[in-house]
Amino acid sequence: MMLAPFNRARAGKALLVGAALLALNVAGPAWAGRKPPVGFGATLPQQPTPRPADGAIFNASAGYAGLVEGRRAHAVGDPLTIVLVEQMTTSKSASSKTDRAGSANIVPPSAGPLSFLDPNALKASAGSSFNGKGNAAQTNSLGGSLSVTIAEVRPNGTALVRGEKRLLLSQGQEWVQFSGIVRLGDIDQNNSLVSTQVADARIEYAGNGAIQRASREGWLSKFFNILSPF
Repeated sequence: MMLAPFNRARAGKALLVGAALLALNVAGPAWAGRKPPVGFGATLPQQPTPRPADGAIFNASAGYAGLVEGRRAHAVGDPLTIVLVEQMTTSKSASSKTDRAGSANIVPPSAGPLSFLDPNALKASAGSSFNGKGNAAQTNSLGGSLSVTIAEVRPNGTALVRGEKRLLLSQGQEWVQFSGIVRLGDIDQNNSLVSTQVADARIEYAGNGAIQRASREGWLSKFFNILSPF
């Protein structure tokens, strides 16, 4: 007779433990601390292949740059500056309205067995209406500059660039990571390029620390929000 209360207690304890584990999984980065993704480190320049000795003085692999190219970035490992001028504005609006009405009226005869019916009691009407509206707007902007390096040069005159900038502050760490495809011909004489000229751009601006943790929802609130049907 004592087994039933004991089993109920064990079931309650198991439920609490499962809820705690689920809450920790929901918390994720807020509990463990977010870290910068890897793979955005600076790319080192390729080692030139040794040329067989042929007695010539000119050696194109020893830092040669043509008069047309100048000192612009064009090889793997060369740095260039990306000017961030990202700005996105979206807006959406929707509205719907319906209205419907109907009526029925039966007039009984003035003589005969149905003359006792009241005309006002035989009137019926129905109506329905709906009016709904929705609006959504979002504006994002990002400015600044970031130096990246060329990670890969492709035969069609484009290059894959990537890089990052990390800031270690007193209340945490912030980082900006960037990668994308650029055209070597779009790089100006100052070795800079605006981010709107980068294809397949990936920009991440994030951080961790006390300030970021304070701006996120706690793990217990996330757990109850998942269970709440409202």
